[in-house]
Amino acid sequence: MSRPGSRPSSFERLRRLPLLGRAADWGLGPSAASKPTREAGARVAGLRVTESVCPYCAVGCGQLVYTRGGELVDIEGNPRSPINQGTLCPKGSASRQLVQQPDRVTTVKYRAPGGAEWQELELDRAMDMIAERVIAARERGWQDVDHRGRRVNRTLGFAHLGGATLDNEENYLIKKFFTAMGAVQIENQARI
Repeated sequence: MSRPGSRPSSFERLRRLPLLGRAADWGLGPSAASKPTREAGARVAGLRVTESVCPYCAVGCGQLVYTRGGELVDIEGNPRSPINQGTLCPKGSASRQLVQQPDRVTTVKYRAPGGAEWQELELDRAMDMIAERVIAARERGWQDVDHRGRRVNRTLGFAHLGGATLDNEENYLIKKFFTAMGAVQIENQARI
């Protein structure tokens, strides 16, 4: 039974339908489960549950994150979330792969221009290489004024294309960072 002022559960809404509401009377309710099914219990029983927010976009869908001993076991939509009411889009449903995908690259890889092989680099060295190249590209492509003489203070030397695994806050900071460096070609494909 629902609390006063709360939304009725899916089961309660089904019971109000003339034909489907009688399903429990036909043996299709909880009593229809076999003994092994009832004894098995929920696959998330005994796990630590943490309420979280999906990292994929700015919608902010609620998630339930299940862990055992600090290890991620499962992620599902939070039925108490007023935003997604327990559902998740395909990206949100697959967010567990951000942590547990066995093919996920967890080290810095570098392939020299014209090279055929990837090599591992230390993170500090890779960050220095990126900074050097961004600064050089910014200087090469810098424009103080456009072809009409208007002050633009921009660079066309680099651009940024964000990805679907960046969250809203990361995208906000990336936009601010690239704008501060003078970039005007900043886009994100998170809607895919």
